[in-house]
Amino acid sequence: MATAFDLIIIGAGPGGYEAAVEAAREGKQVLVIERSHFGGTCLNEGCIPTKCLCHSAEVLDEVRQSAALGVQTADVQFSLQNAMARKDGVVEKLRAGIEALMKTPGITFVQGEAKFKVGDAHTVIIGDEEYTAPAVMIATGSVTKFLPIPGAHSQHVVTSREMLELTEVPRRLAVIGGGVIGLEFASIYRSFGSEVTVVEYCKEILPQFDRDLAKRLRTSLKKRGIAFEVGAAVTELRDEADGSATVLYSQKDKVKEVQADLVLMAVGRAANVDSLNLAEAGIDFTPRGIKVDENYETNVPGVFAVGDVNGLLQLAHAATFQSYKVLDYLRATANIPEGHSSAEALPQRGSGEGAVPAAVFTTPECAMVGLTEEQCEAQGLEYRALKSFYRANGRALSMEAEDGLVKILVGADDTILGAHILGAHAADMIHELTLAIHAGIKLPQLARMVHAHPSLSEIILAAARG
Repeated sequence: MATAFDLIIIGAGPGGYEAAVEAAREGKQVLVIERSHFGGTCLNEGCIPTKCLCHSAEVLDEVRQSAALGVQTADVQFSLQNAMARKDGVVEKLRAGIEALMKTPGITFVQGEAKFKVGDAHTVIIGDEEYTAPAVMIATGSVTKFLPIPGAHSQHVVTSREMLELTEVPRRLAVIGGGVIGLEFASIYRSFGSEVTVVEYCKEILPQFDRDLAKRLRTSLKKRGIAFEVGAAVTELRDEADGSATVLYSQKDKVKEVQADLVLMAVGRAANVDSLNLAEAGIDFTPRGIKVDENYETNVPGVFAVGDVNGLLQLAHAATFQSYKVLDYLRATANIPEGHSSAEALPQRGSGEGAVPAAVFTTPECAMVGLTEEQCEAQGLEYRALKSFYRANGRALSMEAEDGLVKILVGADDTILGAHILGAHAADMIHELTLAIHAGIKLPQLARMVHAHPSLSEIILAAARG
């Protein structure tokens, strides 16, 4: 007989553990299932460990350039082993924090691989045990994609997971994919001393970002010594007899190649669904992810999918807020009379899909929220782009951080449609503009808000004032 709970959550990453704690504190009996480590991809092989290495790279770059600031250093040395050890320590500390949260009264944690029972999407099987609940939240995240080409799994090819476990800095690193993951590792390992080449299929890096900022970021990274091949389709990866690797790609009808000692496969991530038994349980999904509606409910009532696994927005913070919206929806529909549709009840708290910021932790950083210029044009929106540059800001000059800009896209009625920042602390600064979009603050209000001087936030003010 199956053990009953109020809510089953499959996955203890950002889309799972915070929702579990919130539900348990409201008196629900919650089962959390995780087959690997607490924290999911974000904590263990994504957001957090890469940011640790980003910080090591940033400090290393600052030390190398410190003479201009009056700080004399000699014989600067870098230890990848020490940087990795520090990264592991941070991950362990945060993982222990989540483990403590899983001891919240009302939460039952089970380590293992979950799959749905055939014909019953409200019953989950782990080993020989069965668990059932009226509400099930799938938050299993994503896995690395590989190009379907010869040599994709050769000995020189690694994923982001292996990049976080290297014991020595590769002399030559080829990165396949100019998205967030590929660019962050390219930036990190360039600082660590690698010769880096990024090969991107699209005409520009960061294809989901504003093209203007993406181009400017590529220019900044090229100045740091990172080589780029855009509009290039990788066709084969080949191991060579001398222990190196060759990346073959097609660009403008010509076959070209890059030599490397290590090749990072960073062409995106796919929904982690293979072991769930979705088809047999009657849950609809596509190669992109599990199909959901505006409340993240699947075709099976009471079964939800949040985060990377639904393929809508592969960001850790998006997963968390999607899970919050599911909880709100469950609260709102808890007392619906029998015979009425759950769709009749509206959730009490939105997930802010229109104002979800995204950031790339390269040097310099890049961040965005809302619409890009390309999206505005595709939707036929009337807009204007307001820009202000770091090089005109006193704080930026004092920090030796004059490379960058703020761009605000404004509609005909002064509504802020989107915002894009390239430069130091872009990932922190974007939240002022995220709040503006989320709260419906229009441009004149933003332009009249006092900003501290001297601060990087004044670049936002300068852009808002036109």
